[in-house]
This record gives sequence, structure tokens and C-alpha cells, in this order.
Amino acid sequence: MMSQSLRSAARRSVKHLLIQAGLEVVALSGAGRLIPSAAGRGMIFTLHHVRPVRNHDFEPNAHLSITPEFLDQAIVAARRCGLHPVHLEDLPGLLADQSDTRKFMCFTLDDGYRDNAKYAAPVFRKHGVPCTIFITPGFVERSRTMWWETAEELTRAASSFAFDFGRRADNVRCASRLEKFLAFERLADFVENTDEDEAVARIDLAAKAAGVDPELIVDREIMTAGELQTLVADPLVRLGAHTITHPNLARVSEQRLKQELEQSATRVAGYSGHVPKAFAHPYGGKHAVGPREARAAAETGFTVAVTTQPGVLNSESLARPTALARVSLNGHYQKSRYVEALATGLPFKLM
Repeated sequence: MMSQSLRSAARRSVKHLLIQAGLEVVALSGAGRLIPSAAGRGMIFTLHHVRPVRNHDFEPNAHLSITPEFLDQAIVAARRCGLHPVHLEDLPGLLADQSDTRKFMCFTLDDGYRDNAKYAAPVFRKHGVPCTIFITPGFVERSRTMWWETAEELTRAASSFAFDFGRRADNVRCASRLEKFLAFERLADFVENTDEDEAVARIDLAAKAAGVDPELIVDREIMTAGELQTLVADPLVRLGAHTITHPNLARVSEQRLKQELEQSATRVAGYSGHVPKAFAHPYGGKHAVGPREARAAAETGFTVAVTTQPGVLNSESLARPTALARVSLNGHYQKSRYVEALATGLPFKLM
């Protein structure tokens, strides 16, 4: 298991270096001007945390966090590339209008972090840019924890901890920075390869035994129903659904799939006063979203749903509006020239 985690961490590091190199090449070469069609009709941006830089030496979820300053720069850069900001819910109709040849951008934020209201919303208001925040009611109502946040705090705080990976309790060392990354990778691999509900429960137990409170993390990080109601008074802000418990939908039964979608839509409507038309598939990669999940989103009544699979909006987007690609504003690549490189669409041709 340790060797598997080491390989996973190594692959992640290599991927990070390759992406950064690719963005630099596209940004500095001006190659986007040679193939303008690669930019398609624009893009949907993915965000999670928007907050000031934290002084943590160990931050395995750093890719999920950008600064308000970078968000400001990203909006300016995207507009400089000719992208027009629109609400995600309006996107299918705009793309279907053959008389409208503009390129669009949509900003989406997953999970409902409290910093979205404190730091991101003022930036969006400054620029008059709409956004959609995808809400998981299990987080809002404090009935589900966020394993990735719990695992980060556990591995940061502990020098070792006991964890049952299925056969017996292991003593997981995480004294050094490398050991902490490997421990985090082991927990992430466990979530991905075993029953997710059971994995979340075991991570919670290990965290509590080490003095880390998973419920307190959710309470600290996620907006309450009242905070969401206040936030959506701003016409620039709309709420979308993100399931009840944030599971990998490709791994759940048909019955649970239906419940996760329908119940999340109902509960989000209770927070906002409007039935959400937009949905974000949890995790969103190819391992989590397929034809079944896209079809279920459409059957639930969502007119648009997004993945985390990278790509631009194009002629195929209207054919699969409940499995749209998104472009991550990633904490590892916080430079405006990278946004301009992404806007060319060329990085996705190279992937």
C-alpha cells in the first residue's frame, strides 16, 4: 500500500510539472493565435476555496484554493481574451442561439465554502460577474463530513495515527513532510477503492482519536442555510445542487443516484427559494461521471450539469449539456498568463 501511495504521489508531481510546462509554452509562444478555433465558445471555470494564502508547510489540497487577488486577475485576463461572463443556467440557451457568436465564461464554485461569500463574492461584484455555487446539503446541515479536509488536518497534525484499511489497524507514520503526503495519498486511495460511506466514517474515527474534529471542520468551513439565503439576495449569485452527501455517483446504486439528485435539488431550493437548474457531479472525473450519471441529471430536471473533465465549450456541448467540461482555476497555477493560455483551448488539445 505504501508503494502504491508513493507511485500516486509521484504521478501527481509529474503531472503538475507537465501541466505547468505546457501552460508556459502556450503562454510564451503565442501559439493560440495560430489555431483560434481551439478556443471553442469559451469555458466554465471551476473553483473551490477563495481565500488568502495560508502559511502551512503541508497542504495536500492546495490545488483547491486560490487567492482573491488571483480571482481578480483571472477575470480581467479572461475578459481580455474576449470571454463574456454569463450565468451557467443561461448557457445552453445562449449556445443554441445561432445569431450569438460571442464566447462565454461561467464561474462555478463547488461545496459552499464560507470563504466564497467572504472573499470571492466581493470580487465578482466588483466586476459584475455572475457565479454559481454548488451546494451539498449534507455539509450545510452538518450531517456529512468532508473527508479530504479531515484527512488534511489529520495528517498535518499527527506524527502517526492508527487506521483500519480493511484487514487490521495499521500504524500510519506521518512525521516528515513526505510521510504526510504519503499518508494522505493512502487515505485518498482508500476512499476511491472501497465503500465511500465506510471510508469517510473510518477517516472520521481516526481523526477524532488524534484530536481532530471532522464536524468542527465542516462547521468552520461551510456556509449555513441562513448564510446561503443572505448570499443569494445578490442577483449575481445562484445556487446549484451537488448531491446530498457528495459521493462518487458512478459507484452508487440507481436508487441512491436518484435520491442524491432529487433530494439535493429540493433542499437547495429551500435555501434559495428557486429550484436549481444547474448540477455539479461530485469529483467529476471520468471515474465518477458517465452516460448513466449524465442521463440521471437530465431526468431529474437539471438543464445543465458540469464535470471536472477539462475542455472548452464547443459544438458538442449542446449534445451533452448535463456532462459539460470545466477548466480548473487551480491553486498551483495562479498566474494570469496561465488563464490566457487556457482560454486558447490549446492545453486541452495537448492532454
